[in-house]
Amino acid sequence: MTGPSAYARAGVDIHAGDVAVEMMKKHVATTMRSEVISGLGGFAGLFDAAALKDYRHPVLATSTDGVGTKVAIAQAMGIHTTIGFDLVGMLVDDLVVVGAEPLFVTDYIACGAVVPEKIAAIVAGIAAACVQAGAALIGGETAEHPGLLGPNEYDLAGATTGVVESDQILGPDRVQPGDRIVCLASSGLHSNGYSLVRQVLLDQAGMDLATHVDDLGRTLGEELLTPTRIYALDCLEAARTAEVHAMCHVTGGGVANNLARVMPAQVTARIDRSTWAPAPIFGLVQSVGSISQPDIEETLNMGVGMVLICPETSVAPIMALMTARRIPAWDGGVVTARGREGVAVEMGGRYQ
Repeated sequence: MTGPSAYARAGVDIHAGDVAVEMMKKHVATTMRSEVISGLGGFAGLFDAAALKDYRHPVLATSTDGVGTKVAIAQAMGIHTTIGFDLVGMLVDDLVVVGAEPLFVTDYIACGAVVPEKIAAIVAGIAAACVQAGAALIGGETAEHPGLLGPNEYDLAGATTGVVESDQILGPDRVQPGDRIVCLASSGLHSNGYSLVRQVLLDQAGMDLATHVDDLGRTLGEELLTPTRIYALDCLEAARTAEVHAMCHVTGGGVANNLARVMPAQVTARIDRSTWAPAPIFGLVQSVGSISQPDIEETLNMGVGMVLICPETSVAPIMALMTARRIPAWDGGVVTARGREGVAVEMGGRYQ
């Protein structure tokens, strides 16, 4: 056969996909756990379930997510090594809130054209985050979609599976009046609210990603690409170190809306804003966009990435653990009995 194949003429380069797989293999290899019994390139990833035999009553947990329009920032800056980190953060930090240990991750990358170096860079970020979360990257798919996505465009999503003992599942049924609310700092915007952030800072204000912003201490692009903090192993260790009743991953919807998801009907979580100061990026978005406090708090995490709900006696050991792991943490509020007209979460005080 001479010349490009019919599929290549339609815009799909199978050879480029093969090159991308070869380039990503070294990154995937760094994530391997002893339970993985399949190699990269098969039709399905295999994970030895015999590893669960040491559990008394294992329950599998699963989570799936993407990174939203943060991919537009990565594409605009031509930096593709961190967006995969965001993907894994969205996956495993959702999983851990029920007390589950992440076991493995699979990913899906759709692109307008396969550029092997770009795909390998994305997977390198995914792999680095899997290592930090203790999960194996056991499979994935790279799909070329010419005509649907531009040559430089891509999107990614993934799924993760974990395991937790049946009697150690965390959630609303454990939360009770008197519990304290320990907040763990976010690394920035994480991977939520970027449609608003992009509209306000880039479209409305016309700011340039390469512009150094004094209040941020770096360029706007560097700030917006800050990877999502991965809390999975830190939170699991917290649950081993002290009694933890529930956890809340703060994603789209902000602190109050996400915390409400783990509040039983009979209690109210009272958050004291005065216990922390949101990073400058949050104030920048709010001021430039003239956004009300309720709106900004319903969209962005405002500096809180994860919340642990625990008895008061657990606060000190959890705080000590987070300090040792270099994660800023603070006692941000209390759980009280809900009044007749009460709500699931009350935000009080003013930010520092």
